[in-house]
Amino acid sequence: MRTHYSPRIVAATAATVAAALALSACGSSTSSDTDAASISLQNCGRTVALDGPAERGVTLNQGATESALSIGAQDRMVGTAYLDDTIAPQWQAAYGKIPVLDEKAFPSREALLQTKPDLVLASYGTAFDDKAVGTRESFDELGVATYVSPFGCTDKSKRPPVAWDSIAAEIADYGTLFGDPAQADAVNAQMRETLSGIEAAAAAKGKSIFWYDSGTGTPYVGGNAGGPQLIIDAVGGTNVFADAAGTWLDGSWETVLAANPDVIVLADASWDTAEEKKNYLRSDPALRDLKAVREDRFVVVPFSTSTPGPRLIEGARLVTEQLGGGGA
Repeated sequence: MRTHYSPRIVAATAATVAAALALSACGSSTSSDTDAASISLQNCGRTVALDGPAERGVTLNQGATESALSIGAQDRMVGTAYLDDTIAPQWQAAYGKIPVLDEKAFPSREALLQTKPDLVLASYGTAFDDKAVGTRESFDELGVATYVSPFGCTDKSKRPPVAWDSIAAEIADYGTLFGDPAQADAVNAQMRETLSGIEAAAAAKGKSIFWYDSGTGTPYVGGNAGGPQLIIDAVGGTNVFADAAGTWLDGSWETVLAANPDVIVLADASWDTAEEKKNYLRSDPALRDLKAVREDRFVVVPFSTSTPGPRLIEGARLVTEQLGGGGA
């Protein structure tokens, strides 16, 4: 679970993905029967209940924002916050229609409540604590529903198995909450089709991978229970931190040095760029001798494509392309 508070595969496949996701950003339409139906689903051990599809949604992380945009929910949103990098091109126009409460961090609780939300969604449980917008219980008291990505449940025992089906289930939740399950199904169908090609290409078969998120004294790394692990599995590689339980966690340089990975994936984020991480690895007396550093075996992906959600498949595609995969 992230605790930051500061702020192709082949061209034909890439075009297909972009086209399908762009379609999903054009807006959703639901029947009056769907609009009238009450909603209840389970999330991180809690019940999320709404009288009908959300009409005033607010998203607190880029992953949550893009999940909502992927199913065409922009007309049902009254606020967004906290970008890690940039919104995907296929959703830029839709994103531009929604008020931005704070682009670099969580909004204040007061600013959030001024939007009069009926649903607040986040990618990480850390959004809902006293350092951010307040607890989920405090929103219950106001009659405002809340939702956290299942991968970001504060209680780790409530997190689903690390699987693409779990991502599909989360996208389906967004379809339910915003009243467009058919569009969520379309997004999931395209994701599965693209995943099949990526797995067939197996661009990282036989390769060990270090997924480097941030940090110098202690590296913050992709563990075995989140988006990075799913991408590594999809491309056929082995995570050097596969024994470390967690989505994101503090690793150790000793483990990296012992593993001497074939490939280093660098998360490119506004608060810690890929170039900054490259410079650190190349300047450190020990790390610069790693095989991947010496041979410039770096793969760069936007941080937003490593967050479980509709852009994770893009992350897998980018890793495949940069490793020379094709034919999927």
